[in-house]
Amino acid sequence: MEKEIVKQAISLFLQYGFKSVTMDDIAQHMGVSKKTIYVHFPKKEQLVLESSMNHFDLIIERIISISKHSKDPIIELYQLKKEAMNYLSNEKKSPQYQLQKYYPNIYSKLKEKEFKALGNLFASSIVKGIKTGLFRQELDIDFVLRIFFNGIRGIRDINLFPIEQYNIDELMISFSEYHLRAICTPAGTLKLETYKKEMNL
Repeated sequence: MEKEIVKQAISLFLQYGFKSVTMDDIAQHMGVSKKTIYVHFPKKEQLVLESSMNHFDLIIERIISISKHSKDPIIELYQLKKEAMNYLSNEKKSPQYQLQKYYPNIYSKLKEKEFKALGNLFASSIVKGIKTGLFRQELDIDFVLRIFFNGIRGIRDINLFPIEQYNIDELMISFSEYHLRAICTPAGTLKLETYKKEMNL
């Protein structure tokens, strides 16, 4: 029952937002009593945490799959950006916005999990770029990795980039290019320009 509650809660949270959906809504949606929900999740915040972590695991799986099948680390970054846009939006009911605003502790835990889950993956991508001559040989991989994650978090910060003023899709494209131009070799930059034309960026 617990897994089913989480599954149904994720569906509602993604559609209407963490703040808007109540425990009553989830119970009604499932056709069970609210007491049944509370037996497994005494507080809504516990359900939000479990739902967020479960959904995040699915996102991680998709990111790993994209990374494995990308032909090079430059196109990989843009493919990952495209995937990320399935979960990010400029709407106030978006999970991204609501977690930051109403559940900052949970959002903080997700950021920690993000780095642990994807750190090695992105480090391997940087190494691949260096070996193929697309990224500069002298790069400090650990530094670049941490700066990259800091930048990704920064553009998703609703206080730094209010959703009323900035479009998350445009921010992702701008940051991806900013990041790549800092680490690419001339050959990598040329490939970046080619991809930009092909993808009409």
